[in-house]
Amino acid sequence: MKLYLMQHALAYSAEENQERPLTPAGISQTKATARGIKRLGLEFDLIVTSPKRRARQTAALIAESVRFPYSDILTTEAALPNQAPRALLELLQKEAPGSRILVVGHQPQMAKVANALMQGGTVLIENAGLSCFEVDQAGQSRLEFQLRAEQLALIS
Repeated sequence: MKLYLMQHALAYSAEENQERPLTPAGISQTKATARGIKRLGLEFDLIVTSPKRRARQTAALIAESVRFPYSDILTTEAALPNQAPRALLELLQKEAPGSRILVVGHQPQMAKVANALMQGGTVLIENAGLSCFEVDQAGQSRLEFQLRAEQLALIS
């Protein structure tokens, strides 16, 4: 399985709007991200989203860009902000082994899922690929991005 994790785009604060939809800047941000995903040639067999409006909007804009049927987006509470990563990972393990899955959720959930995936795992560094880690003063690191050579070649 290829698992892509994405936090929803910029949304209104709860004080501005209780439903917290995407702001105009958030919509623009998502459309730009969707163009980048399309330029990279990424396709998804499944898009999973939290039931919160801002995540559903982000997922819908990405789905539109990559021509993924909106009606096939899976909405699950396992992608809510304070859910345990295990619930989401168990749900995703039911998919076919070669599945390409995009999950649109929230913080801290997306970071927790990424950390759960990296626990005891390895990061493969491929020929002519590019991996970026941010390392803080305490020596903690996070993977900023990792692109294979084929992906980098598609970016123009």
